[in-house]
Amino acid sequence: MECAHCSTTRITADGREAERVRRRAEQARSLNTRALILNAALSEFAEKGFENASIRGIAERLGLQHPLITYHYPTKGVLWRATAEHAFERIRVQWDQLAPLVATLLPFERLRQEYRALFKYTVDFPEFHRFMRQEAFSHNPRLRWVAEVLLRPLLARLLPQIRAAQAEGRVPQVEPIVFHYMMVSLTATLSEFGPEMKATSGVSAANADIVEQYWSLVESTVFGASAGKGQGKDKGVRSETARAQPSGRARKR
Repeated sequence: MECAHCSTTRITADGREAERVRRRAEQARSLNTRALILNAALSEFAEKGFENASIRGIAERLGLQHPLITYHYPTKGVLWRATAEHAFERIRVQWDQLAPLVATLLPFERLRQEYRALFKYTVDFPEFHRFMRQEAFSHNPRLRWVAEVLLRPLLARLLPQIRAAQAEGRVPQVEPIVFHYMMVSLTATLSEFGPEMKATSGVSAANADIVEQYWSLVESTVFGASAGKGQGKDKGVRSETARAQPSGRARKR
């Protein structure tokens, strides 16, 4: 027969485990809610710019109550910064998947994979470049914050790799920062001109074959004809369908 003390101890342990499970579930729901909010905010800021965007408009995209968003992000400025940080963190995650710093990749190959990762993110989230472009119209505090907090670490990783690849004769001999922004503009082409291309030709920039054709063209043009050799079709750039799709988000771009 089980003693009363042992029974109480078991019940207490079961209760602690149930509490841990409950907390993990709450944390998962909170993270999912934050991701939905940040994805909707990316669309709102990209479409309207900081001044015209509103937390209420973001709530409407998601079908959520306005206070739920302000619970996580009290002001529009806080939400804007969190949106930018979320976007760049997603890019860094893809970098670390395709070209981890611990991997023994040549600078040329690492660069190729990192810009491919950036392009892949913009295929999945075409609003990203529009979000960034909204801030480029003026030298505002948000642009300065992005440059200092988010872009400076990114460039500290990329520019030495560009110089090393130039020393190997694998990429054009120009100012490394010029090469970088040329590549950024190339990653933005489909997201920027996709609607126009659709209107003039009926060709969709979201079509997986078009996405792969475009980036293969970029790689062969910039990195040389051998850049894409030995790469199976399954390793090509494909649009992810697993991104969060908040209900009620605006269709117009």
